[in-house]
Formats: sequence, structure tokens, C-alpha cells
Amino acid sequence: MNDFNEDKSPLVLREYGRNVQKLVNYVKTIEDKEKRTRFAETLVDLMKMINPNTKDYPEYTQKVWDDLYIMAGFELEVDGPFPMPEKSILGRKPRKMDYNTHNVRFKHYGKNVELMIQKALALEDAEEREAAVISIGKLMKTFQLAWNRDNVDDEVILQNIEQLSKGDLTIGIEKVKEQNLFDPLVKEREFATNQPRQQRDNNNRGGNNNNRNKRNFQKRRRN
Repeated sequence: MNDFNEDKSPLVLREYGRNVQKLVNYVKTIEDKEKRTRFAETLVDLMKMINPNTKDYPEYTQKVWDDLYIMAGFELEVDGPFPMPEKSILGRKPRKMDYNTHNVRFKHYGKNVELMIQKALALEDAEEREAAVISIGKLMKTFQLAWNRDNVDDEVILQNIEQLSKGDLTIGIEKVKEQNLFDPLVKEREFATNQPRQQRDNNNRGGNNNNRNKRNFQKRRRN
């Protein structure tokens, strides 16, 4: 029968296994403190390798040292980077989590939509306000589509925005429906055709001038 099966002593921390527990027991028997500290540091590095997926949070190294002290029965005297934890941590219950007590009016939209509306209310420029209403409407429609694909009405979404903003944020429902402003699948570039005609003419004129200048430059190079 091998030594593993002969050792029936209970494991303190099962995630590290019996061999690590044996190494901890051995480190405790080293009389020289400096040598004992070096062995403890090497053992901590080994314990880190056993659980590589938990290295992402900054307190991980301290946790492993705490685990070493726990496995040693709080009887390991070394010059470690962290003090030995109190024995009371073994019986300490996890802190009770507080439930979210925010009073969200429309729970399917969430608290962030209400915060976005508060930000939009702080905007003074009328165009910026309208752009904010459109962005919020798109987001709200996305949430609506997630749980109710059969009956999503732009007019209802606009009414919800008006309710959450106490009537201070609004936009013409005819414009919303005509241009599909709340449709999350319609990209902003598709609204370019709805620009004022003078602005579109200026953009086209600028493009024509650029093409004309390019042709003149190429003609001069050939000559």
C-alpha cells in the first residue's frame, strides 16, 4: 500500500491536494528561519501554479500566503510579505449582499436608461437633445425587442421617454416613424438622405470640385 493511502489525515484545503499539505508540514519542521522562509516562498509559487486561473485579481498573492498559514495551522513563523491572518477568518461568514433598492419605473429598461435621460435633460442645444432622444429610443427599442418582438411600438417608446423626462424630452412621432429613427438596425448613414437639400448640394459640390482638381492634376503630369 502506498504512502498516499496510508495517510488518512483530513486535508485542510482540498484544492491544493495532499502533497502540498505534506510540503507545508515539512516546512514547519525546518529549524533555520531564513531557510524556512525560502522554502515557504517556493511553496507559495507552487501553490500559485496549481490554480493559474485565479491570478487576475490583485489580492491573489496575499490569499495564497493566507492559505499557507491556514494549512500550517497558524504555526508557521517566516518573514513573509504579509502578516499571518487571524484564526477568526476560518469561522467568518461572508458579508451579506445588499439588494438593489433603486426605484426603477420601467424595470425592463433598467436604471441606466433613466440616467441617460437625466444626462439628456442637462443638454441645452436643441439638436443635441433630439440626437439624445433618438439614441435613447434606439436603446429602449432594443430592450423591447429582447422580450417582446411581436408588439414593439415606437409611439409607446416615445411615451415612456416623455414619462421618464416629465415631458421635457420629446420628438415628433411622425418623424420617428417616417425615418425609422428608433430602429436599432438602421445605421446613421442611412439618414444622410434626410439632410437639408442645401447641405447635400454643398457636399456634392465639394466632391465634384475634388474630382475636377484630380483630373487637372493628372492632365498636367501627362503634359
